[in-house]
Amino acid sequence: MALMFSSLCWVDKGYVIANALGNLQSKKTKPSQTCQTAETGKQAKGLKGATMVRTESKPPWEMAILVIRETAASAAYGMNDLLCSAGKDWMLITQGKPGTTLINPSIVSATGEAMAVANGGWIKPHRRLSDDYHPDVICLLEIAVAPDKNFAHSLSLEIEWLKRYWEKGGTIAAACTGSLLMAEAGLLDHQDATTHWGFSDFVRDNYPHIRLHPNRALVTAGEGQRLIMAGGGSSWMDLGLYLIARFCSLQEAIRVGKVHLIDWHEVGQQPYAVLSCTRQAEDAVIAKCQAWVAQNYDQPSPVASMMKISKLSERSFKRRFKQATGMTPIEYVLTLRLEEAKQILETSDVPVEAVAESVGYQDAGFFGRKFVQRVGMTPAQYRRKFQGLRQHFATY
Repeated sequence: MALMFSSLCWVDKGYVIANALGNLQSKKTKPSQTCQTAETGKQAKGLKGATMVRTESKPPWEMAILVIRETAASAAYGMNDLLCSAGKDWMLITQGKPGTTLINPSIVSATGEAMAVANGGWIKPHRRLSDDYHPDVICLLEIAVAPDKNFAHSLSLEIEWLKRYWEKGGTIAAACTGSLLMAEAGLLDHQDATTHWGFSDFVRDNYPHIRLHPNRALVTAGEGQRLIMAGGGSSWMDLGLYLIARFCSLQEAIRVGKVHLIDWHEVGQQPYAVLSCTRQAEDAVIAKCQAWVAQNYDQPSPVASMMKISKLSERSFKRRFKQATGMTPIEYVLTLRLEEAKQILETSDVPVEAVAESVGYQDAGFFGRKFVQRVGMTPAQYRRKFQGLRQHFATY
């Protein structure tokens, strides 16, 4: 059973894990594997009985951060600093002296040698991977790669090590595209998973046995919930807080979040995702329909109009459209309309009813329901979030 979180909300001056689907403690979990809080030694539970699970051992926990040449240095060093903060920084700020270290993070690589990494960064790992190295957790952070199947050809050492580590009972935590290494190692077959929204189609096409949930902020899966995944590019912060909550205590995660002013991505990735409508050229008939609907998606019955332009039967048109675009015609039109609506909401104060009408919906209620389904928040919530960002940046 997988556990998926859509939010980690701020309630009563603390974070609570909300909307959990399932329970981290499966029937086969031994009592010694349930997470205990540092303060009370009691089993730590979030909202709706979501029990946090870890392997039994005493802090400080050993957590490794695996880096490759495609790693972003900011994520690796940021995660290192965030994990280092657990147990120490809150006490330093509030009482003037550092507290007890709860996590010992290490930056590791296949060779242990200093390397140039993504975006002109430079990383000097603390150590190399070896068969006798078994941290409590290994973290796989974002990797700057194009959605290309060839990305893993130079990573055979890392992938084989991950397989052996998993078989020995290790816990693997990934942020953003780091989950691609899990997928390439075969660890996510027939498991629930998440990754960066821009790689959703790549995962579906290349790893068809994965049950992908691209809109989830956090997913745990696998035996003992030892596979942990967070979604977007800055989700390493979400992942770090989750690891602190799971292995140390929920209260310590709250403290670290306060120290570092971290806002959990409570609505997942949906509001940030571009609802992609990729143009293609292989099917000229469908490409002609795509060009037409890109300019006329607000017209009544656009699917019927495209079918007329194609001069195909309804069955043939729908089959060829889905084959060429990966979407049904009505899904494609909906995507175009919602992307335009998002732009209007971000850049204007036009009432939501007028936004709905401008993209082809006479019923604002119907438009609102479709918007929530695909974007994860109401049009008004979306406007407040992203128009506020635009206005803030425009003042500087």
